[in-house]
Amino acid sequence: MAATVPVRHYLQFADFDAKDYAYLLERSALLKAKFKRYETWHPLHDRTLAMIFEKNSTRTRLSFEAGIHQLGGHAVFLNTKDTQLGRGEPVEDAAQVISRMTDIIMIRTFGQDIIERFAANSRVPVINGLTNEYHPCQVLADIFTYVEHRQSIAGKTVAWVGDANNMAYTWIQAAEILGFQVHFSAPLGYQLRAEMLSPNAKQYLKVFDDPKAACEGADLVTTDVWTSMGYEAENQARLAAFKAWMVNQDLMAVAKPDALFMHCLPAHRGEEVSAEVIDGPQSVVWDEAENRLHVQKALMEYLLCGKL
Repeated sequence: MAATVPVRHYLQFADFDAKDYAYLLERSALLKAKFKRYETWHPLHDRTLAMIFEKNSTRTRLSFEAGIHQLGGHAVFLNTKDTQLGRGEPVEDAAQVISRMTDIIMIRTFGQDIIERFAANSRVPVINGLTNEYHPCQVLADIFTYVEHRQSIAGKTVAWVGDANNMAYTWIQAAEILGFQVHFSAPLGYQLRAEMLSPNAKQYLKVFDDPKAACEGADLVTTDVWTSMGYEAENQARLAAFKAWMVNQDLMAVAKPDALFMHCLPAHRGEEVSAEVIDGPQSVVWDEAENRLHVQKALMEYLLCGKL
């Protein structure tokens, strides 16, 4: 195990290349197998993870906290409301202090600029646990879940039905790096922002007005809540606008017969997805949720130890 690894951050999916992801996916499978065998593996013995939360969380907190423990390390939970960050301490100053006392940092916050400022002043790796713009750990877990069930995602079609949110932009980044197509469909007023897309994105992206057309021939259909954290004031308007964008059996019927359904959770049955789909045979949402644990273990191990 390498004693010193150059500091790298994971702030968006585009921070890693295809070779990095090939290793992480392979490593995730190995660490998951160890977990299922109750096999002790402590490459991060005596390492400390700081978890900084400005947004509420269930899966992110649990998967990172359990993950670092399973790797032999320890997690420290920091809610910005209970720290000096919540009283106006500059992000840059907090990064200097926290990164001198811990070995790796995960942040779940609002603007991507916050995590970028933090990383620029951190002496240790920083991981994006979610921002308004990107959610790379979730998409990494989703891709690992697809690979578990259907092998490589290269050349496949992922249908995104719903808001142009952090998940949608991360899926598009992943498509560019791993070589698959994204079919995107959202109502008017909730479309993708051009400034969030790379010059090469159009090669991997098709935009559809009709959500059913977006799902035709898809290998994977995925969605998210219509109102993300921070947009609660828009909830009633969004419920009206997205009414025709529920992933239901009609949409799944035009996807490939063996298409999978994913949702990063929490889900609202009867809104963005019908109960018949999320609780049906094509849904892999529980595997997807568990896999946050395993891919994040692989990620933390990789950032701190390099390839093992």
